[in-house]
Amino acid sequence: MDPLQFAYHHNRSTDDAIAHLLHTKLTHLDEGRGNYVKMLFVDYSSAFNTINPSLLTTKLGDLGLHTSLCDWISNFLTDRPQSVRVGNCASSTLTLSTGAPQGCVLSPLLYSLYTYDCTATSSSTIIVKFADDTVVMGLISDSDERAYLEEIKYLENWCQENNLLLNVSKTKELIVDCSKKQEQHYQPVRISGITVERVDSFRYLGVHISQDLSWSRHTSSLAKKARQRLYHLRRLRDFRLPSKVLRNFYTCTIESILTGNITVWFGNSTKQDRQALQRVVRSAECITHTELPDLQTIYYKQCQTKARRIVKDPTHPNNRLFSLLRSGRRFRSLKTKTERLKRSFFPQAIRALNQGN
Repeated sequence: MDPLQFAYHHNRSTDDAIAHLLHTKLTHLDEGRGNYVKMLFVDYSSAFNTINPSLLTTKLGDLGLHTSLCDWISNFLTDRPQSVRVGNCASSTLTLSTGAPQGCVLSPLLYSLYTYDCTATSSSTIIVKFADDTVVMGLISDSDERAYLEEIKYLENWCQENNLLLNVSKTKELIVDCSKKQEQHYQPVRISGITVERVDSFRYLGVHISQDLSWSRHTSSLAKKARQRLYHLRRLRDFRLPSKVLRNFYTCTIESILTGNITVWFGNSTKQDRQALQRVVRSAECITHTELPDLQTIYYKQCQTKARRIVKDPTHPNNRLFSLLRSGRRFRSLKTKTERLKRSFFPQAIRALNQGN
């Protein structure tokens, strides 16, 4: 399977995909003053419904699966009867021989295997996938965008060959450029003759990624959503439920919001952003009459936990970032020029591991 496919893979999650994207982006920006990054957030039209069973079985054979298993999967996907039932009314039955059944446990894995060969063709581009959420990222130096544009053209051709349809209207491009040039003319991206819309922020896997590298939009969204949940916590308190029950409700419905993917964004959030989130925690403490863990502590512990899992997994694409010093007890710190890279997940995780040793 593609190592940059982070879904349906042991010891991988959304924060792994985001952390890999952010580290690659920040490292490139750190390497040269004129460097910038272009990110294309790709949207497919009914990705799971367009899988071609014949192409899939060919790819599974190339991956080394036994012929009998490939034939079984092909039989599973072809000539499938389907109808729609609403109450006592049912539509006529259609026979389908494309796509994978919705809600089937096997379908996401089959899609990941179907797209395993959709990988970057240049050292200055990467393609990161989480299921069908795909990002093409171009690492631009000296304003040379040819490799990035060629990668997008390759993706477009690959989709045509593999029966996948790009939804250009929902595909967006985001540019991160910290060079502060007065005038910079970026080449537009066109897919099927349509110019892709350029945005200043995009919500990817639940996290708002902004072109100015700030996390204020994301933390504001989290704080607003968490404050809305406080209403339900107050209602439960009014019913005189035990503090333990209130705390469990807080952990499941409020803390889970505040700490979602926290390892990738908390380190570079501003003091004001953190204070706004911590105020929600303090409000919950007043309601539950219990002491709750602060976000800084949760962030630190999750960084350590995530880092230890990566260190123990040699197949993880970011395992190489964790190299032991000669002493064998501490990890080598990553070289950083800017504060934004220094405060990002991987440098912070290495410091957390070293402090814990």
